Amino acid sequence: MIEIIKNIHRFFKKSYEDKLAFYAELAETILLVTGSAVLAFTILDPATRIFVPLYLLGSMLALISTYRRGSTAILLVSWFTIMNTWAFIQLFIL
Repeated sequence: MIEIIKNIHRFFKKSYEDKLAFYAELAETILLVTGSAVLAFTILDPATRIFVPLYLLGSMLALISTYRRGSTAILLVSWFTIMNTWAFIQLFIL
């Protein structure tokens, strides 16, 4: 059990070495979880003006963190950012 705790501690300590990526991931998680909760609680009448900007900001922060970490997840995150940008444009600009 102690070894598991040490491994978890090591994981987060290593993750914190790149502070920009760490804080981007932290903010990204908060934004995306909040957006997901808003969507889930308003599913019958979706609050798009709330969750679309949250998703867009979260996906932009995900781009930063995946780029900084050199993760191949950047392909998926890029797709999310493009789609969330398009949704934002349709909702607020067009």
